[in-house]
Amino acid sequence: MSAATYTSLITDEVQSVPKVLIVDDNETNVELICMHLKPLNYQIHKAYDGDQALQMVAKDEPDLILLDLMMPRISGYEVCQRLKSDPKTALIPIIIITALRELDDKIKAMDLGADDFLIKPFNKIELLTRIRSLLRMKQLYDELDHSESVVFALAETLEAKDIYTRGHSERVSKYSVILARELGLSVEEIEVIKKGALLHDIGKIGVKDTVLNKIDKLTPEEIAHIRTHPARGFEICKTLKSFKKFLPIIRWHHERIDGKGHPDGLTGDQLPVAAKICSVADAFDAMTSNRPYRKGISPQQAASIFEREMTTGQWEPEIVKIFIALVRRSYKDK
Repeated sequence: MSAATYTSLITDEVQSVPKVLIVDDNETNVELICMHLKPLNYQIHKAYDGDQALQMVAKDEPDLILLDLMMPRISGYEVCQRLKSDPKTALIPIIIITALRELDDKIKAMDLGADDFLIKPFNKIELLTRIRSLLRMKQLYDELDHSESVVFALAETLEAKDIYTRGHSERVSKYSVILARELGLSVEEIEVIKKGALLHDIGKIGVKDTVLNKIDKLTPEEIAHIRTHPARGFEICKTLKSFKKFLPIIRWHHERIDGKGHPDGLTGDQLPVAAKICSVADAFDAMTSNRPYRKGISPQQAASIFEREMTTGQWEPEIVKIFIALVRRSYKDK
């Protein structure tokens, strides 16, 4: 075994050991918890006020935090609120350990996102049981996040194969987000649209390269083959539970409101707004991007095409109308 391989194995082993951050301004309390955790071979980190805790989390995210509430500089309440309101740290489990016994204190901590609550003096077995439970949950989240990353990496790899489609999904995602904001959708809905649009063409992984990269006009058989990519994408992603909210965009971004789209022939009322938005953004990028067989048109020319085709049944007219206004406002001097 080479030195590099050995070092890699050691590093992986260290990284697999859960990191637990103990935050309490009372050093005796910190050392007591350390003593309880010692047999479990966790990586233990210590902070003695809220400000120090936030700095440590920013530098090296722990897998779990044991947090006191009443501390100098920054209270445990504020630490919890900051971490749980930041998407990067929101999934780190936080167990509140405090001497405060009032129900209002517990409710306030839970409202801020705390995952569990223990009152000092706590029972050692109860503490260790809750830590193990939350660490298992954190591991599941991490594995899920890894699975998502693999799928997004696949989508990126797909586009990198072809100079003419490189960046397509990122642009479609960007246009979709801008349009969704203009339509007044919620932050949560916009985040779904952003990620769903990034994945909308993932099914092209299963389409033959000879068809994807063909310069000449496609045959009817080749057109039918490439039209399978929404259903293929759906099959790739449907087993990941966290991708459930992206599936309508992946499967239905080539549907039409008149029911003449594919793969399911859905009509306007059956299509979610996310799929309708992505469909418009996808068409816009296709029009304005260069292809082997033609040069892309200008955004203003694309807006004119949308205006002319607005009532043909391909797209939702109200969404197209807003998109046209966005394009003309954004590219008025170009």
